[in-house]
Amino acid sequence: MVKRAPARRRPRKAKPGTKGLAPAECGLERPGGGAAAASDAIVRAGGCVVGSYKEPLGGHPVLLAVLPIDAVEPTPFQRDLSDAHHKRLADVINKTGRFLDPIIAVVAPDKGFWTPNGRHRLEAMRRLGAKSITALVVADRELAWQILALNTEKAHNLKERALEVIRIYRGLVEEDAARPESQFVFYLDEAALITLGICYERLPRFGGGVYHPILRRLESFVDDPLRTAIRVHEKRAGMVLDLEEKVAGAVKKLKERGLVSPYLRAFVVARINPLRWMKDEPPPLEEVMKTMRERAAKFNVEKIRQQDLAGAGGPPDEEG
Repeated sequence: MVKRAPARRRPRKAKPGTKGLAPAECGLERPGGGAAAASDAIVRAGGCVVGSYKEPLGGHPVLLAVLPIDAVEPTPFQRDLSDAHHKRLADVINKTGRFLDPIIAVVAPDKGFWTPNGRHRLEAMRRLGAKSITALVVADRELAWQILALNTEKAHNLKERALEVIRIYRGLVEEDAARPESQFVFYLDEAALITLGICYERLPRFGGGVYHPILRRLESFVDDPLRTAIRVHEKRAGMVLDLEEKVAGAVKKLKERGLVSPYLRAFVVARINPLRWMKDEPPPLEEVMKTMRERAAKFNVEKIRQQDLAGAGGPPDEEG
């Protein structure tokens, strides 16, 4: 039986002034442990530590540093760079003549630094020809995996979220494939995003929005090791893409009949989805995919009229 991850609850609003450190407690005269190692890495890279403090919520050490811009790279599992976003950001920074929003950085496994939050700021500064960049350097490299929670510069669409999740997942497999998948609920957000990420890797124009609600209901994080769990997600991604091929065939036939709607794919998937009226525990994902493939193969486009599409909703057929 699949063990479902516990539901995440948003913490209640705390009573003012009851948590964390007071300003006078945030001073950090001599960074030790991991912070000292991070300080050494900054100096070795040709950077400069200009300050240090304990962040006011958890008291973790943070180094304020100026790093050579060539020593910093985005974490390898981030979403793709938005060309328009970093160019707009460069224009704003150039007009003000000031860079006032430090990136977050961790020491990279080999050399230099990774930024899990700041890719567009980094590229904007590179576009302007900057020699260096200010950064808040944290000692705990685990922070690099928490990119989905940290990165708030630009809202993620489903494709970006799914691709980031599968890239993080593959990075975690390389680090320690024996650790259970269920330990990384916070890093990975939703189990369904792992499967969708594999689908997007294999088919970049995949319209994952119509399948996301189905997978979200059927998939949960498991206690199996990452090396085992990734194979399950890969198998499921294959099932979803096989279903998508049959759904695309039905959509093509509807278009050939002259039926027009930006939601044809969502319409077909809704019609063949056996979960629509299920309130009890759903069947296993494999069984649901099998049922949907069979229904998609038998989908009778001759019975569909233009007025049937009037109430169709969901994500448009192409997500891009």
